[in-house]
Amino acid sequence: MSHLIATFFYVGHMRPAPGTWGSLAALLVGFALVHISGATGLSIGISASSLLGWWATAAETKGKKDHDPSEIVIDEVAGQWIATLPLAIWPQTFEIAIWYWLLAFAGFRLFDITKPGLVGWADRQVGPLSVMLDDIIAGLMAAAVICLVMVILP
Repeated sequence: MSHLIATFFYVGHMRPAPGTWGSLAALLVGFALVHISGATGLSIGISASSLLGWWATAAETKGKKDHDPSEIVIDEVAGQWIATLPLAIWPQTFEIAIWYWLLAFAGFRLFDITKPGLVGWADRQVGPLSVMLDDIIAGLMAAAVICLVMVILP
């Protein structure tokens, strides 16, 4: 079960760039979650992926040298969903929303890959919490950018 969760139903085994595949899968599932159950459903998904991701990452890396193997993408799922949370809260027309969803994807991947500031600090820590934390922070940064863009371009 921990492997299924950590790899987000084996998406983490896709190559190349499993983190990007994990983020893309999260974007699609998150879009469905928002349209089925709104911000509440996405918030539950964020909480579940964060807590279960922490547990699954701990189980998958216990006793191993690599504390953040590339196939673990549940952290990208949690971070990507955080990045899209403003889109579930702040309504837009469908035509505009698609661009915001793409911006949330690109923004999250940019912060996750480049690891600025606190994202880099969290990434340099060791353990399952750090695996989750750098992507959660990257998701928060991307969400802040989304909010800023939505205020500037209503």
